[in-house]
Amino acid sequence: MPRYQLWVNGERQEAEAPDGIPLLWLLRDHLGLLGTKFGCGRGLCGACTVHIDGEPVRSCRLEASDVGDRRVITIEGLAAAARGGAAREGAGARLHPCQQAWIEEDVPQCGYCQAGQIMSAAALLARNPRPDDAAIDAAMIGNLCRCGTYVLIRRAIHRAAAIAGTRRMSAAPSGAADGGGR
Repeated sequence: MPRYQLWVNGERQEAEAPDGIPLLWLLRDHLGLLGTKFGCGRGLCGACTVHIDGEPVRSCRLEASDVGDRRVITIEGLAAAARGGAAREGAGARLHPCQQAWIEEDVPQCGYCQAGQIMSAAALLARNPRPDDAAIDAAMIGNLCRCGTYVLIRRAIHRAAAIAGTRRMSAAPSGAADGGGR
């Protein structure tokens, strides 16, 4: 069996697994990262969404051997990746703004799809820190929720954008937010 060496959640990981194994199963069965879920196995539902070099990717359709040295972030590593090594600013800072917003908006019902939803939302906010409803709908169209929490998901993404904006403002050096104190 081949040995895979991947960068996952900021750490070099090694696993021995069958040739052609999808990234999803390497993450779950060989690295014990169970937050990424199996949904359809065809890349259509979004439950298996992870970030590879910051882009949302369906891990059920990507062979682990195709990842190479690119950086994989799963739901377990999302908050730490967003901090980028920054000091923690209290209990809320331990969560990614999307994770915090999901809790505050009480989004999940069954919860099965939520890791993939959060990963797609986080990628959207990294590209567009203040998305409108149309941008949210376009970015989230590939993530299915059988419970139908789409309105709550959209509201949570708006809240996550506000949380992230507040954190950016509080993390800015004195005077940086107002053009250097002029």
